Amino acid sequence: METQPNNPLHGVTLEQIINDLVSHYGWEYMGYTIKIKCFTTNPSVKSSLTFLRKTPWARAKVESMYLEMLNKQKRK
Repeated sequence: METQPNNPLHGVTLEQIINDLVSHYGWEYMGYTIKIKCFTTNPSVKSSLTFLRKTPWARAKVESMYLEMLNKQKRK
């Protein structure tokens, strides 16, 4: 497999992204920032994975939120 040193998402699973975001921000903030039902109504990692795998626009927003979180952590 080819490495991608400049791609911070390379090798990171969607489940790991969701878990990291939940532990950093919490479901409430995530639902406020990205208005999708799987973050606001009975949120769970499983329901989020199911929805995000089927919905490219929502997955792109979650990945963007994750990248912003990583950038903020690097600046500290």
